[in-house]
Amino acid sequence: MRTLPEGLDLSRLCHAWIVERADGVTLGFTDHDRDLLVDGVTCRAGGGWSPGASEGGVGYAPGQAAALGVLDDAGIAEADLDAGLYDGAKVAAWRVDWSAPSRLVRLWTATIAALSREGRAFKASLAGPAAALERVAGRTFTRLCDARLGDARCGVTTAPGATCDKRWSTCVGVFANGVNFRGFPTSPGEDFLTLYPVEGERNDGGRR
Repeated sequence: MRTLPEGLDLSRLCHAWIVERADGVTLGFTDHDRDLLVDGVTCRAGGGWSPGASEGGVGYAPGQAAALGVLDDAGIAEADLDAGLYDGAKVAAWRVDWSAPSRLVRLWTATIAALSREGRAFKASLAGPAAALERVAGRTFTRLCDARLGDARCGVTTAPGATCDKRWSTCVGVFANGVNFRGFPTSPGEDFLTLYPVEGERNDGGRR
């Protein structure tokens, strides 16, 4: 629940967006008809930045949004966009009382996940903070290889149409690539749970 600042005039509200790039450069934009100083950043009027369609996430879903804009050498320059300086940039959206910009409410924060261009126009796809929960961390402990055939971890130079079932026997027998196998072929499988001692057999741990 957001707490509104005391004295906020709901009839004089506008939007402001503050973009912080990874190289430390910070830019501000507003849909008001004049520049505003918001949270210590000068937000330019008519800077060519506006919100697009959004899809809010429920619970822990990341949610998606978009920002639309026009390239402007005084704001978002074409060369900076092409150089990737906005990749992963942080974006904060504010609701501001333009008559007293110190009275403001932060609506959301996001990260620029992808950028696309068409002529002088651009579209930034934004991902909310919960998007980090979808990142894969670590590796899965499984008998199968978790590399992709032909990638850097696999190291095999593949012919068109080649496939791999990610099994140890295939990696060794078909591709002679056992040294790069990225699975755990001797790990116990689900059948291990059903094993039990049998009279007359050697129960020395050698049977899975």
